[in-house]
Amino acid sequence: MRRRELPRGGSLILPRLPLVTLDATRQRAIGQILLLAAGFLVLVAISTSSVILVNQARQDSLWVVHTVEVENQINALLLQIRRAESAARGYLLTTDPRFLAEHQTAVATVLPDLDKLARLTRDNPVQAENSKLLRPPVQARLAEFAQAIDFVTRNDIAGGIAMLRQSGSNDSVQRLDDVAGAMRAEEDRLFALRTATADRTQRLASIVTVTGSGLVVALAGISIFLVRRSARARDEAEAQLRDNNLNLEATVDERTSDLREANNEIQRFAYIVSHDLRSPLVNIMGFTSELEELRADIFKRIAALVRAAASAPLVPVAAGEEVEPALDDQDKQLSQDYSEALGFIKSSIAKMDRLITAILNLTREGRREFEPVLIDTRELIEAIVTTVAHQASEANAQIRVAPLPDIVSDRLALEQIFSNLIDNALKYLKPGVAGDISVRGRTKLGFAIFEITDNGRGIDPKDHQRIFDLFRRAGAQDKPGQGIGLAHVRALVRRLGGTMSVSSELHSGSTFTVTLPINWKAGSRNRDT
Repeated sequence: MRRRELPRGGSLILPRLPLVTLDATRQRAIGQILLLAAGFLVLVAISTSSVILVNQARQDSLWVVHTVEVENQINALLLQIRRAESAARGYLLTTDPRFLAEHQTAVATVLPDLDKLARLTRDNPVQAENSKLLRPPVQARLAEFAQAIDFVTRNDIAGGIAMLRQSGSNDSVQRLDDVAGAMRAEEDRLFALRTATADRTQRLASIVTVTGSGLVVALAGISIFLVRRSARARDEAEAQLRDNNLNLEATVDERTSDLREANNEIQRFAYIVSHDLRSPLVNIMGFTSELEELRADIFKRIAALVRAAASAPLVPVAAGEEVEPALDDQDKQLSQDYSEALGFIKSSIAKMDRLITAILNLTREGRREFEPVLIDTRELIEAIVTTVAHQASEANAQIRVAPLPDIVSDRLALEQIFSNLIDNALKYLKPGVAGDISVRGRTKLGFAIFEITDNGRGIDPKDHQRIFDLFRRAGAQDKPGQGIGLAHVRALVRRLGGTMSVSSELHSGSTFTVTLPINWKAGSRNRDT
C-alpha cells in the first residue's frame, strides 16, 4: 500500500485498488459493452429482416390477390356475354321488353369488362396478348346479338331465332372459349406459383422470428449472468469501501484538491479562449491573406506553363501592370474555386472571432456585480431611442415611448436589455412597411411590466423558446448576428429577479414582455454569480 503527503499534513489515504481488480473491472465493462452492441445488432438485424420479409409477404399476397382478381374478371366477362345471349334468346322467344332491357344492360358492361381485363393483365405479356386475341370474338359475338335483335324489328322472329341458334356453334364462339380457357389456365399456373412463393416467404419470416427470439433469449441469459457477476463485484466494492472509511479525511482532501485543480483548469480555459485560441485565428487569417495575395502570381505561372507547353508566344505586359492571366477553362475554374475557398475560410474565421468575442463579453458581464439605483425608465429608454434615431429614420419607423414606471435596478443591465430589444425591433421590420414600435409599462403586485411591441415580420410560435437559446436563431438568416442577444437579455433579466416572454405570429409583429421587480436588491444573486 502506497501513501502520499497531503496538504493538511495527514498521513492516511485510501489504498489504491490492485491492478488486477482494475483490469477485471475494465474487462467486465468491455464485455457488457460488447454484449449490448451484439444485442443491438441482433435486434436491428431481426427488425430489418422482419420488415423486409413482411413487405415481401405483403407483395406476394398482393400478386395472389391480383391473380384471383384476373380470374374473377374473366368469369365476370363470360358471365355478361352469356347473360346477354340468354336475354336475347328470351326477347326473340317472347318479345318481352324486359328481356331487351336486360340484354342491353349486359351488352353495355361487356366492353368495359373487357377493357378492365386488359388493364389487369398488362403486367403479363402472355395474358396481354390473350386479351388482344379475346377482343375480336367478343365484338363478333356482340354483333351477332345485335343482328338477332334486329330481326325482331323486321318482324322476322323465326329468322332471328335460327340465326342466333346457328351462331352459337360458329368460329367466334369457339375462339372465345379457347382464348378464355387459355387465360384461365395461365392464371391457374400463376396462382399456384405465387401461392407457393407467398408460403415460402411466410415460412422464412417465421424462421427469422424464431431464430431472432432465440438469440434474444440467449442474450438475455448472458445479461442476467453478467448482472449477477456485476452485483457480486459491487458487493465486494462496498465491502472495500467500508474498509476504507477510516481514510475518509484523506479522501475528502483528495477530492478538494481535485476540485481546486478543476477550478484552475477553468481559469486556464478562459485564458485559452482569450489568447491561445485567438492567436491561431490571427495566424490563419494572416496566412490566408498571403495566399490571396499569391493567387495572381500562382495562376500567372500556371498560364505561363500552359502557354509554354503549347508553344504559344507570351503576351507582353507592362511593368507594374496587373493583368488577369489567360487560363483555359479547367484552370479558370480552379482559380475561381481557389478564390471561393479563401473567401469561405476568411468568413469562417471572422465568424469564429466574433463568437469568441461574444463569449468573452458574456463571461465578463457574468462576473460584474450589479448596483441597484433609482432609474427614470422613460428617460433611459428615450436616450436609447435617440441613439438609434438614424437607424429608425432609414427604416421609416417611429418609436413611441409611453409613460413608464421608475424602478430600482442596475442601470447598465437595463440599458443592455432595452437596447437589444429596440434594436431587434428595428432590425426585423417588414420591408416596404412603415415601422411602428411602442414601449409601454405598468405596475402590478410590486413588479414593473414593460412591453416592447412592433409591427415587424413576427416569429413562428414554434420558435418562441428557440430564440432565447444561445447561438440559436429563428426565421430567415438575412440579418447580421450570432444568436447571442436575446439569450444575454434573458440572462440579465433573470439576474435582476425578473422574467421575460414573447407573443408573436408570423407576419403579425411581436411583443416582448419584461417583468422586473420595482425595488430590486442586490445580494445573493451577485454573490452567486
